[in-house]
Amino acid sequence: MLQKFNLLVSTSRGNERRTCREIWYLLNELGDKNPEVDVTPAVGLIVACTSIKPLKVITGIRKILRNKPWEIRYTLRITPIDKTVEAEINEIKKNASKLARKIKPDESYRITVRKRHSDLKSKDIIEAVASDISRKVDLKNPSKILLIDILSSIAGISLIKPDSHLSIEKEKEKTKKVKEEPSSQ
Repeated sequence: MLQKFNLLVSTSRGNERRTCREIWYLLNELGDKNPEVDVTPAVGLIVACTSIKPLKVITGIRKILRNKPWEIRYTLRITPIDKTVEAEINEIKKNASKLARKIKPDESYRITVRKRHSDLKSKDIIEAVASDISRKVDLKNPSKILLIDILSSIAGISLIKPDSHLSIEKEKEKTKKVKEEPSSQ
């Protein structure tokens, strides 16, 4: 598994290798001629390291979904990752606190922890990270999400808006509804 990555991609069980090829192809289409893509120890998850900014990847793949949806067959969800660190509470806290400085005083936040193959406790991580953030917490409708994805010994940390990760099925559904709406001519 890659130690440094900036995209976390989910797929269905058994489609990890196909999804690796699909993500490699999509990143190539978006302009990265040398992306790294690899499977993880967690079933249904792959990681990628691209030279393209992760949020630009999300925007680019949304465009591909609108214009050529048949090119995406195996990918289910793509999450941008800002930083990868050792999956140790103090490392996570230090790096998550740096990212949290980008939360403006008038914005709210939520911490979401997703763990695979880790004995760390979500509650311990959330308490450690939240202790350094002096912003309003909103669990239902936050302005920003401090996302901590743990894969074995590596943690991927992101500060994203709620719509910054890409759910392929939801996006296809949105695109379908837009195409079905009668035009206002």
